[in-house]
Amino acid sequence: MEKLKPKLFSVMKTYTKEQFVKDVVAGIIVAIIALPLSIALALASGVTPEIGLYTAITAGFVISFLGGSRVQIAGPTAAFATIVAGIVAKNGMDGLILATMIAGIILIIMGFMRLGSLIKFIPYTITTGFTSGIAVTIFIGQIKDFLGLTVVTEEPLIETLDKLKAVFAFIGTINWQAVLVGVVCMVILIIMPYISKRIPGSLVAVIISILMVKGLHMDVNTIGDLYTISNKLPVPHIPQFTFSMVREVFSDAFTIAILAAIESLLSCVVADSMVNSRHRSNMELIAQGAGNITSALFGGIPATGAIARTAANIKNGGRTPIAGMVHSLTLLLILVVLMPYAALIPMPAIAAILFMVAYNMSEWRHFVSLCKTAPKSDIIVLVLTFVLTVVFDLVVAIEIGMLMAAMLFLKRMSEVTEVEGWKYVDDDDDPDSLSLRQVPAHTLVYEISGPMFFGAADKILQISLTEDTTCLVLRMRSVNAIDATAMHALEQLKEKCDKKNINLILSHINEQPMKIMEKSGFDEKIGKENFCAHIDDALARAEEINRNAADKISG
Repeated sequence: MEKLKPKLFSVMKTYTKEQFVKDVVAGIIVAIIALPLSIALALASGVTPEIGLYTAITAGFVISFLGGSRVQIAGPTAAFATIVAGIVAKNGMDGLILATMIAGIILIIMGFMRLGSLIKFIPYTITTGFTSGIAVTIFIGQIKDFLGLTVVTEEPLIETLDKLKAVFAFIGTINWQAVLVGVVCMVILIIMPYISKRIPGSLVAVIISILMVKGLHMDVNTIGDLYTISNKLPVPHIPQFTFSMVREVFSDAFTIAILAAIESLLSCVVADSMVNSRHRSNMELIAQGAGNITSALFGGIPATGAIARTAANIKNGGRTPIAGMVHSLTLLLILVVLMPYAALIPMPAIAAILFMVAYNMSEWRHFVSLCKTAPKSDIIVLVLTFVLTVVFDLVVAIEIGMLMAAMLFLKRMSEVTEVEGWKYVDDDDDPDSLSLRQVPAHTLVYEISGPMFFGAADKILQISLTEDTTCLVLRMRSVNAIDATAMHALEQLKEKCDKKNINLILSHINEQPMKIMEKSGFDEKIGKENFCAHIDDALARAEEINRNAADKISG
C-alpha cells in the first residue's frame, strides 16, 4: 500500500550540496516565471494582483513541503480562473475563502481515504473537454483588455457569453495603442522560446510593454490604473460564515477539490515521466488540501500543481521539493521589494500572457484528434463538456459530462453482454458434428458473455423456453461480475422454470457471481448439485435428470 509520507522526507536521506545548488537555481528561475503568471491569473480570477502571489507563496510552500512528488510546483492556475471569478462576484472574498477551505478539507479526506487512484476513472474526454472550454473562457475574458475597450455595464460581467456580447457591443471604443502593445507582447511570447528557453518570455513581454507605455507616453491602462496594489505580507484571516453560506458554496468547493485533484495528479504523472520517478498520489492529495487551506487562511485563491512551472523546474535542474520551497520564498522577497512596480504593467500585456496560457492549455490538437478518431459516444461527451463549460460553468459541465459518460458506458457494456443459445446441428447435415458436444434431448443451452448488470439484465428474461424443455443450462464462464438487478432477473428466470417444471443448471460460475448467489440464497434454491464446474458436467447433469424422469415414467 502506498505510504502517506511526504517525498521531502524521503529524498533528504541522500541529499547533496550539489543538488541543493541546483534546486536553489531552479527555484529562483521558476519564481521569475511564476511572477507575471501569478499576477495575470489573479486578475483573470477577479481579485487583486498581490493575491496571486499570496497563493503561490503560501500554497506553493506547503504543497512542496508535504507533497507526494519530488518536483511539483504549485500555485494559481488558469483552470480555476472562471470559477473563482464567479464565486467572488456572488459571495465576495469571504465566500471564496470558505469554498477554498472546504475544498482543502475534501482533498485531505480523499487522501486519507486513499482515493488518489480513483481520479483515473474520470474519462479523458471530460478532462479534455473542460480544459479546452476553460481555455476559451479565458481567451474571451481577455479580449476587452487586449483591445483596450471601454466597457460600461450596470453589473460586473461574469458569464462568458455576456463578456463576448460586451465585446461586440463596445467594439467602437477600441484603443489602437493598446492593441499595438498587446500585439508586441504576443510576438515576444511566441518567439522567445526560439531565442532562449531560460529567459521567460512573459517577463520580457512585461518589461518591454512597460517601456513602450511609459517611454512613448501611450494612453493605455495599467494595473495601477485599475487596481490598488499592496506589498504587505499576507496575514491569517478566518472569514465569518454561516451554515447557509457553507451550503451555498459547497458545490463550488467540491468542483475546486475535484479540479485540484485532477490537475495536480496529471502534473505529477507528467513530472514522473520526465524524472523517472513515482509520485505518491494520496500524499499529494493531502498536501493539496493543506496548501489550499493555507492559501485561503492567508487570503489567497485555490491552487494546484502547475504543469508548465513543474516542467520548467525539472528542465532547470530541480529534483527535490526544496526547489518548490525556494520558489515560494523568492516570490515572498519579490512581493516585498518589487510589487509596487507591478502597477506599471499594461493591461494588454496581461491579456497577451493569458492568451498564451489559454492557447497552451487548450489542447486543441488532442481535441481535434478525438473528434476524428474517437467513438461517437466519446465525441458526444467531449463536445458536450466543452460547450457546457463555455456556455454555463465548470460545475454544470463536470456533473452532466460525468453523468453522460456513465450512461454511455453502461450502454456500451450492455451491448457487449450477450445471451445466446447454442446452435444444434444434425449429424447428417454436418460431417464435423463429431467435434461438437452432444446435448441431451429436451435440453436448452445458453451461453452468457460479459458482465451481468442492470443495463443487460433484461436479456436474461428474453430466454425462450419450449413446452418440451426439461433442462435449461446457463454457461457463465465469461461472466466475471453480477449485480443485484441481474440477480433478480435470474431469480425471475428460476421462477419461470419452476412453473414449467424445467430444471435450471449453471455451469462455470466465477468467484464474484458465486459469492452474490450464496449471499442471496440462490444457490440453495437451485440446489448445489445443479452448480457444475464445467459444461460437460452440466450436460451430464441434464442427461441424468432426463434419465431419472424417464425411469419414473416407465416405473
